[in-house]
Amino acid sequence: MANSYKFKGVTLSTQSETSILTAAAKETIIIKSLRVTNNTANTPSISFDVLDSSSSVEATFLNTQSLSANNSVEILTQPLVIDTTDILKATVSSNDNIDIGLSYLTIS
Repeated sequence: MANSYKFKGVTLSTQSETSILTAAAKETIIIKSLRVTNNTANTPSISFDVLDSSSSVEATFLNTQSLSANNSVEILTQPLVIDTTDILKATVSSNDNIDIGLSYLTIS
């Protein structure tokens, strides 16, 4: 098994549900930190879902977290595991610029 620590940054500026991170075939991802930054004076909200591809079920693990103006928030208090081919998705309530930073470990 190979382990690799990684960081991924994503900027959202649309209200559409957006895929943020997908576990490759034969890969498990352990997300240690999921930090969201609101770069505007507005106060949008954000939601996160995980699509479990093995059962075709999309589960919401954060629903409409309000984001303070020009501020950052750490979403996770415990690590989040994404299994093989599962997808982490985010939805923002407005077209504001929201940055998402993920620190994670891949195991393959």
